[in-house]
Amino acid sequence: MNTIGADIGGDSMPTLLTQGFRPFFFAAGFWSAAALAFWIIMFATGIAAPSRFDPLTWHIHEMLFGFVMAAIAGFLLTAIPNWTQRLPVRGGPLALLAGLWLLGRIVCLVSAELPAWLAIAADLSFPVVLVGVVAREIVAGRNWRNLPMVAPVIVLGFANLLMHLESAGVAVPSGLGWRLGLAAVVVLVSVVAGRIVPSFTRNWLAKRQSPDLPAPHGLIDRVALGVLHAGLFGWAFFPSVEAIGGLLLLGAALNLWRLLRWRGGATAAEPLVLILHVGYAWLVLGAALLGAAMLDTPVPQSAAIHALTAGAIGTMILAVMTRATRGHTGRDLTADRVTSLIYVLVSLAAATRVAAAFSTDMIMPLLIASACFWIAAFGGFLLHYGPMLLGSRGAR
Repeated sequence: MNTIGADIGGDSMPTLLTQGFRPFFFAAGFWSAAALAFWIIMFATGIAAPSRFDPLTWHIHEMLFGFVMAAIAGFLLTAIPNWTQRLPVRGGPLALLAGLWLLGRIVCLVSAELPAWLAIAADLSFPVVLVGVVAREIVAGRNWRNLPMVAPVIVLGFANLLMHLESAGVAVPSGLGWRLGLAAVVVLVSVVAGRIVPSFTRNWLAKRQSPDLPAPHGLIDRVALGVLHAGLFGWAFFPSVEAIGGLLLLGAALNLWRLLRWRGGATAAEPLVLILHVGYAWLVLGAALLGAAMLDTPVPQSAAIHALTAGAIGTMILAVMTRATRGHTGRDLTADRVTSLIYVLVSLAAATRVAAAFSTDMIMPLLIASACFWIAAFGGFLLHYGPMLLGSRGAR
């Protein structure tokens, strides 16, 4: 097969367009680092992009609907062929999806120069088409079990619309868009983690003939997810209702129990597996901090938000992108030194950002340190895994 050809079949096409993880994981790694670097420049200098979003809102929007959406697209478009036994979306259709994602990033950066309706339509074209593609593939493969995976992407599209409408001056509840988007992403992470974390952990431990295997999915998992999801969406719509804070604390406790049942401590020798447990631990901590922040405690909401975003979402995305890239390019499922360093850096980024929320005297040094760790983590991913994403794949 031509070295720049397709992963599947004998036709020649750019390797970047042979499977969904390639363009979208590359885009996620690039935009995560680039958008944060641009935000820090705006924050430090006071300059602003010609966008209808103010600098902070642009930062929130682009991390949720730029970086995270790219990672979600890469995950779904790569997982669906395994779910449905159909060929992956590739070539022209994949290029169209990637182009729509890129169009959204450009439009959001210069939206003040465009009619509001045009900016909204251009940015929402990506999630709308992505939902259509994902739903079509799942329905065509009669893979009804995974059809609910479309729901979080639909919610994210609606949340994106709400952020645009608020920035255009439409009377929508303040902050509902980003809160709903964050809740949808955390819900998706909690569901996907329940599938992959115990499964990958079990496989790794079974190869080593360990008797300490993760507990099977059961009632505790369903209850833990139900309580957590109710708390997250309750917070999105009613952020000042204290009872929802109690629900989030209960959800955090139940999900901690869930996490401990997955036997993460037994995987310390393999960072590629351990990092999945670390990412879920950040989710538990973030839910607990958010619950505490709603109960009139000294916990600042920004600490909870960044435990969920920089901690849970950032860590889980890096964990999935590194593992999937290694697996789908025929490499060993083990973390090399650079990969392990990337994991350490994203954890440091999350820890320093959460610490900054509690600090007054050290807030600026901690913010800068967090940004540097984050940019180094995702820049490191791009440098180390970019050639794997752009180059030919191994036999697998």
